[in-house]
Amino acid sequence: MKSITIDYSYLKSFISGEDVNNEIKDNRKVIEDIIKGKADNENVLGWIDVDKHAGEELIQRIEKTAKNIRETSDAFLLIGVGGSNQGARAAIKAFDKEQKPEIIYTGNTLSPIYMNKVLKDIEEKSVYANIIAKNFATLEPGISFRMIRNKMESMYGRDDAAKRIIATGSPNGSSLENLSNEKGYEFYDFPEDIGGRYSVITAVGLLPMAVAGIDIREVVRGAKDMAKSIKTLPLEENPAVVYPAIRNILYKKGYSVEVLAHFEPLFEYFTKWWVQLFGESEGKDNKGIFPAACSFSEDLHSLGQYIQDGKKNLFETFLNLEDQMESCPISEDESTIDYFDYLDGKDFSELNKVAFDATIKAHSEGGIPAMVFNIPKLTPYYFGQLFYLFEYSCYISGVLLGVNPFDQPGVEAYKNEMFASLKKEKEEIAV
Repeated sequence: MKSITIDYSYLKSFISGEDVNNEIKDNRKVIEDIIKGKADNENVLGWIDVDKHAGEELIQRIEKTAKNIRETSDAFLLIGVGGSNQGARAAIKAFDKEQKPEIIYTGNTLSPIYMNKVLKDIEEKSVYANIIAKNFATLEPGISFRMIRNKMESMYGRDDAAKRIIATGSPNGSSLENLSNEKGYEFYDFPEDIGGRYSVITAVGLLPMAVAGIDIREVVRGAKDMAKSIKTLPLEENPAVVYPAIRNILYKKGYSVEVLAHFEPLFEYFTKWWVQLFGESEGKDNKGIFPAACSFSEDLHSLGQYIQDGKKNLFETFLNLEDQMESCPISEDESTIDYFDYLDGKDFSELNKVAFDATIKAHSEGGIPAMVFNIPKLTPYYFGQLFYLFEYSCYISGVLLGVNPFDQPGVEAYKNEMFASLKKEKEEIAV
């Protein structure tokens, strides 16, 4: 089975292969310690061993739960924010198809317009819900779940509603586990040794994927194969090492923005997951590369102008889908003069490839460093590889940058300010 590879030949005008090898050489010990499992972050590294939180027993249980939901529901509410829903949504959107049940995302906004729309949309439907919250202290999913729980209890009664709610949270006495025990919800563990943005290959991401009909066994297999590859490849050929090494070199040269770009719209929500992964992991201590995303060729007609001719402080990483898997021949039209007949006999897949080649050439020659991840096909297997590859790369990249890639003090700061304001308001009303 082929694996995802990295191509940084487009960087030759900016950094050389020798530069990359020297960067790896200078950090060899710390990188080898990470790969050999000698790092001292055991309480946050549960995702490293895929089998630990995505073993056969869990997969069978998830498949059973998902089968019941798929057979008996019209809508499935995925209630979570950040790492609690980004990974699952990335995969579900990538394999977008007309499906039953409809997947409805909530718990990620405080918009009254959106909340009212969700409550209205689920009326007269057979609904299941999955509340995902590691500590069940974040406002957006917590208060959204209250609204949805109350709505479902009014629709089905308390006992029947409980049979339609699945909770995924920290075990060992968390508030969500206690609520689940009280109400009678099915409960899945949100592993305590994994942070939200690294949790996609656990029940957090796998259950919603399975409900959407994605083959989670293939996702897990892809992650396991990538894990094995990372542990066995020479460092200089290892994409999970080469990528963070290149990022670190470019960062030291003053490149402070990275654009993850693609020519396949089905990658759009994967890039959102990637933005959170790197933004939340590296953006601290006044350090870090700002992660952004572009969907080409649409964004070539907007942000493409800035990338080509704007400030040269950014670089691009492309997701290149080698096998576009579908054909769409361009139909001939002899009855109408539209001046596009030079494309007769071509296919949209060919045009997309030409657009990719032209873009990376123009941007590189225009002063933008670029590298490419080549992805053989858009399948659950390769999505599993992608998830694991970027998680591991982010781990190494954060360490090279000199930050803790597993905490998020900036996120906690906004939460503390919001909670303080809301509690103060309640106290003033009470007085």
